[in-house]
Amino acid sequence: MDNYEFHWNVVFDAFPQLLSGAFTTVHVSVLSMLVGIIIAVLLALGKMSETKVFYHVANIWIEIARNTPALFLIYMAYFGLGAYGIHLSPYVSVFSALVFINAGYLAETFRGGFQSIPKTQYSAAKSLGMNSFKVYRYIILPQMFRRIYHPMTNQFVWSILMSSLGILVGMNELSGETQRLQSTSFRTLEFFMVAAVMYYVITKLVLLASDLIAKKVFKGEIS
Repeated sequence: MDNYEFHWNVVFDAFPQLLSGAFTTVHVSVLSMLVGIIIAVLLALGKMSETKVFYHVANIWIEIARNTPALFLIYMAYFGLGAYGIHLSPYVSVFSALVFINAGYLAETFRGGFQSIPKTQYSAAKSLGMNSFKVYRYIILPQMFRRIYHPMTNQFVWSILMSSLGILVGMNELSGETQRLQSTSFRTLEFFMVAAVMYYVITKLVLLASDLIAKKVFKGEIS
């Protein structure tokens, strides 16, 4: 190692390809988070539902998502479904697994947010003639998202980092692109050092954007 010579020019020449991989990482993370949020709201409501079917469906989803390795779910989507003739692309496999996990984790976070809101607010809104949709749209959901905003941001950062598992099913996200480039140039240390810095920058930008959005949307109501 004392005689190791760094050759950064190889990395700089391939930097556009690394940026392309980084874009794919952000793309799959954002989409999986957005879809996961929608499903998580439904799962949280299902977990609080008195209807047994909704409760059990939500509970099974949440239990599997929260107690199963992400890698296992990606493999099941890519290799497992393939055994039954359902062939998903690496992107769709990673996307599906991240959606499943995000929804499961966020559902419990959302449930806590819902339950932290006094039930009297729902009753008061109903007494004013608002239907259930409007109550949730204008009163319950805004408060819930305000209270769980930071945990939701943490889940997004987790999604960005866990998307790196796509390397194992041939997805050309940042880790996959880094692996491909280093395998042809044999500059493993240089490429993965730069990739690590890029992951760090991406997550820091996400956290910075999160803080700016919080100040703009919630106007200092969360800390």
